[in-house]
Amino acid sequence: MILKKYFILTLLFFVITSFGFSETHTLNFNQSLDIAMKQSYRMRTLKQNLLISKYQLTATTNSLKTKIDLRLKIPNYTETMRQFEDSSGVYYTPIRQSYYSSNLIINQPLPTDGFFYLSSGFYNTDDFNMNKNTIQLNTRVGFQQPIEAIYSYNKIKTSLKQAKLNYELSEKRLTRAQLDLKYEVSLVFFYLVSQREKVKIAQQTFEHQNIANNLAQNKYKAGVIAEVEALQMEVDLAEAQNNLDIAQEQEQAQEDKFKQLLGIKLQDKINLNYDLSYKPIIVDQEFAVKRGLEKRLEIRENEINRDLANIDIQRTKLNGQITGKISGYYDFIGVGVNDRNIAFGTTFNDAISELKDRPGNKGISFDLSIPIWDWGVNKARVRAAQSRLRNAEYTLENERVNVIRDIRETVNQLRSSLRRLTLLEKNIIIAEKSFEISQKRFANGDIDSQTLALNRNRLNQAYKTKLEAFISYKLAVADLMRKTFYDFETSQEI
Repeated sequence: MILKKYFILTLLFFVITSFGFSETHTLNFNQSLDIAMKQSYRMRTLKQNLLISKYQLTATTNSLKTKIDLRLKIPNYTETMRQFEDSSGVYYTPIRQSYYSSNLIINQPLPTDGFFYLSSGFYNTDDFNMNKNTIQLNTRVGFQQPIEAIYSYNKIKTSLKQAKLNYELSEKRLTRAQLDLKYEVSLVFFYLVSQREKVKIAQQTFEHQNIANNLAQNKYKAGVIAEVEALQMEVDLAEAQNNLDIAQEQEQAQEDKFKQLLGIKLQDKINLNYDLSYKPIIVDQEFAVKRGLEKRLEIRENEINRDLANIDIQRTKLNGQITGKISGYYDFIGVGVNDRNIAFGTTFNDAISELKDRPGNKGISFDLSIPIWDWGVNKARVRAAQSRLRNAEYTLENERVNVIRDIRETVNQLRSSLRRLTLLEKNIIIAEKSFEISQKRFANGDIDSQTLALNRNRLNQAYKTKLEAFISYKLAVADLMRKTFYDFETSQEI
C-alpha cells in the first residue's frame, strides 16, 4: 500500500514538473508591449549600453574638474651595501635607512589642454649608520600648456565631444529599438487579432450554412427541391466546417508566436482585449518628412560619422604641424639635518626656517618639435582622411533621400489604408443586408442554394477584406511612428 501511494505521488510530481500548471493571461496591446519591453534581450542590452555611454560622458566631463591625490610611504625601510672605490681599493659600507613621505598633489586641468598643479610634500629619512635624521619640506607650483591645442587639435574638447556623441547615439538607438519592438508587437498582436476574428467569421459562416442545410434537407423531404441541391448544401456545410478547423489551427500557430515574443509558456492561455474601432488620422506629409529628417537614427549616425571623420582630419594634420609645450614651475624647499638623538621637532623647525630663508628654485621652458621632411607620409594620410570625410558626406546625403522617400511611401500607404477601410465599412453594410434578403428568399423558394452561397461568400469576403484593411491601417500607423519618432494618434513626440 505504501509503495502504491509512493508510486502515485512520484507520477504526479513528474507530470507537474514536466508540463507545469497552465495560466490564463488577459492582455491588451499596451500590456503586451510592457511585457515585451521587459523580456526583450535586445532592450536590456541597449539599456546597458546607454548606461555605459552615460558613465563615460560623466567621467569625461568630470575630468575637467580639480583632481587631488595624496601619496604616502609609511615606511620604506632598506638594508643594503654601498660600494666605494678610491686609490686604496674597493670596499663596501652597510646602509640602513628608514624613509617616510607624504605628497599632496592638486591638479587643475584647463580647457586648452594644459594644467596648473600644486605639489606639497614632507620627506623624512633616518640613516641608522650615519646616525642622521633628515627632513625635507617641498612645495612646487607649476603649469604646462601644449601650444598645438590653441591653434589645432584639442584633446580635451575632442574627448568631450566624442563622449557626448556616443551618449546621444546610444540614446537614439534605445528609442529606435523601443519603436521597432512596438511595431513588432503590433505586428504579432494584430495578426493574432486578425486570426481570432477570422475564426469568428468562419464560425458564423458554419452556423449560417448549418441553418441553410437544415432548411434544404426539410425542403428536400417535402419534395420542394431536387436531391442534388440538398447534397450540395451538405458539401457546403462540410466545407464550412473544414474552413473553421483551418482558421482555428492558424489562430493557434499565431498565438504561439505571440507567446514566444512575450516569453509566455506555450501551454498558457491568452485572452485578448481589443477594439476594432479606429480613429481616422490625417497626416501632414511635409511635417512627417521634417520629423524624420530631424529624428531618424540613420541620419544622425551618418552625421556623427561625418563629425568623427572631421576630427580624424584634425588629428592626422597634427603629425605634420609644429608642436610643443610651455612649462614653468617655482619651488619652495627647506631641509633640516640633525643627529637622530635630537628631537624630531627641532629638525622639523630647522626645515621650516630654511624654507623661509632659502631662495626658491624656478624654471621655465618652451619646447618645440618642427617636422622637416617625411617624404609626404602625413600629407597622404591627411588626404585619405579627407576622402573618408567626403564619403561620409555622400552617405549622409543619400540617407536623407532614402528617409524622405520612405516616409512619403508610408504616409501614402496610411492614407490608402484609411480610404479603403472607410469604403469597406459601407460594403459590409450592403453585404449584410443582401445576405439577409437572400436567406429570406431562399426560405421562400425564390432563389436556389447557389445564389445563397454566392451572397454568403460575398459577405464573408467583405468581413475578411475589412479586417485586413483594419490591420493594415493599424500597422501603417505604428510604422509611421517608428519612422518619424512621433505619435500621430496622440500628437505627441517620442
